[in-house]
Amino acid sequence: MKKIDLETPPSQSWHRDLALLIGHNRSRNFPEVMNESLSHLVRFDANLTATYKGSYKPIEVFSTHSGCLKPPLEKYLNEYYMLDPVFNSIRKGLPAGVYRLQEITPDAIVTTDYYRLCYQEFDPGDEIILVIPLEHGVVFTIALGRHSSLGAISRAERHVLNSIFPVISALVQQFWIAQSGAFLHDERTSNTLERALSSFGSGVLTRREQEITGLVLQGYSSKSIAEQLHISSGTVKVHRRNIYARLSISTQSELFSIFLDHLGKLEEP
Repeated sequence: MKKIDLETPPSQSWHRDLALLIGHNRSRNFPEVMNESLSHLVRFDANLTATYKGSYKPIEVFSTHSGCLKPPLEKYLNEYYMLDPVFNSIRKGLPAGVYRLQEITPDAIVTTDYYRLCYQEFDPGDEIILVIPLEHGVVFTIALGRHSSLGAISRAERHVLNSIFPVISALVQQFWIAQSGAFLHDERTSNTLERALSSFGSGVLTRREQEITGLVLQGYSSKSIAEQLHISSGTVKVHRRNIYARLSISTQSELFSIFLDHLGKLEEP
């Protein structure tokens, strides 16, 4: 692998890449050129460039995922995104910037089946995400993932991305002006998340239990849920026991499984 100088700001190689990016910033292959340029500055194994808009399904703009990793990516884009910390953080108004995934991830997500299915498949070591708000509520993201063999993203790499973020943001804005028509969010999916969570367990769970179920599925611990809902951890634990009893299940894996079944039924014609 080419050695990357991470101790100095972007150098002449970045300026050459920048010239190339400017030349392509209104063309369809701009995200691919961006991927190549970023690979000269930071180390990563995978890139998922996508757009988000409210509660709509995300749209893949560019991806380096292929082969055996393509099916779980498709599952993410069509179903699992509802439980994704990136999706939910953006939906709640995550500001523009550069973020490590762990900074926006629920505290107990590694214990969930969602994490096992959506993250462990990719051998996650670390991930850094560039978040760029666009017009009409669309948010453009560049998620750079690295396998565990590469270790955590360094402070120097983070500094490099922060330093060039304003330039990347401006280039993406121009790309979007020219190419947004190719990435239209499907209005039929605009309320899929709310519909899924509000109807899951309908007639069996109380509204509070449905709310807590949604947070459990996203990977929040009882303590974190308690802080968000301004109730005690003990109350959350009582609710969780009641949820399991009402749904006739005993594990979080079973909860995830019946939620996926529920999603499948929602998508049936």
